[in-house]
Amino acid sequence: MKLARFERDGQIRTGIVTESGIIDLASANAPVQHLDDIITGGTAALDQLADIAAKAIPDVDLTTVNLRAPVNPRKFLAIGMNYRAHAEEAEKLGYAAPARQLWFNKQTSAIAGPFDPIEPGVSEQLDYEVELGVVIGARSKYVPAEEALSTIFGYVVLNDVSARDWQAHSPTFTIGKSFDTHGPVGPWIVTADEIPDPQNLGLRCLVNGTVRQSSNTSRMIHSIADQIAYLSSAFTLEPGDLIATGTPEGVGLALDPPCFLEPGDRVRCEIDRIGAIENIVAQPAFPPVAAGRR
Repeated sequence: MKLARFERDGQIRTGIVTESGIIDLASANAPVQHLDDIITGGTAALDQLADIAAKAIPDVDLTTVNLRAPVNPRKFLAIGMNYRAHAEEAEKLGYAAPARQLWFNKQTSAIAGPFDPIEPGVSEQLDYEVELGVVIGARSKYVPAEEALSTIFGYVVLNDVSARDWQAHSPTFTIGKSFDTHGPVGPWIVTADEIPDPQNLGLRCLVNGTVRQSSNTSRMIHSIADQIAYLSSAFTLEPGDLIATGTPEGVGLALDPPCFLEPGDRVRCEIDRIGAIENIVAQPAFPPVAAGRR
C-alpha cells in the first residue's frame, strides 16, 4: 500500500495512492485518517485501509494535488559512508572510513515535501545524496538483527541534501545536514509488505536529467537490519522515526572537479518499487548578515 499526505481544501489529509488517483481517507470515512495513527495502529490499521482500498473510488487527482512529506518523525537519523564505493571516494578526499556505523542527526525541521524547492541558505557547496528512507513502525529497543525488519512500517525516497562547507564546521555533521528544506522525502510511504527485500533496490540521482548516482541497496556496508539493531541497542526507536540508510558514490563533492548544485538545478531521486521525488534548487535568499560569512 502507498500512503500519501496532501493538501485539500486548505487541510493536510492522508490518502491511499492507487493507479487511478488518491483515496482521501477523510472522504471515505476511514476509521483511521492520520498517518501517525496508521503507523501506531500497525497491522490492524492497515487491514482496515485495505478494505477501504478494495471498495472506495479515488477522488483526488494525483497529477494536480500538492503532495506533502509523508512523515513527521520525532527522530531523523542518517548513516554516513555506508556504501563501499562512496566510502572509497570519501577516503580520497581525506575522510577516513569509519570503523563502526557512523551516525548523525538531521534536524526534523529539515524535512520538505517530495516536490518542494531546495533552499540553499547560506551554503555555497550544496550537494545531493539519494537514499532509501526507513520509517519505523514499532517501539523498538534491543532489537536483534534477525528481527529488525519486522519493526519497519514502510519505505520512502529521501534526498540527504548536504551543505558541504557547513558540514565541515563540526565533526558531528548535524548543522551542515540540517538546513531548512534539506530533507526532501516522499513521494509517499510504501508499506513494508510491498518490499520484502529492501536490500535489493536500485536507486538513482539525476541532476538536470544527467545520472550522477546509480547503485543498488545490496551494496550497503551495514544492512538495514544491522542499522536498526545498532541504533536500538543505544536508544529506543519510536513509531514514525525516520532513518536515512546511506548514499552511494557519485556525490558532487567527489567529482573531479567538484560539481555542486546551483539555483535552477532539478534534482530527481528515484528508488525502484517506491517512486521518485524531484526538487528544484531555489535562488538563495540571504539574510542581511549571513552567519558564517564574517
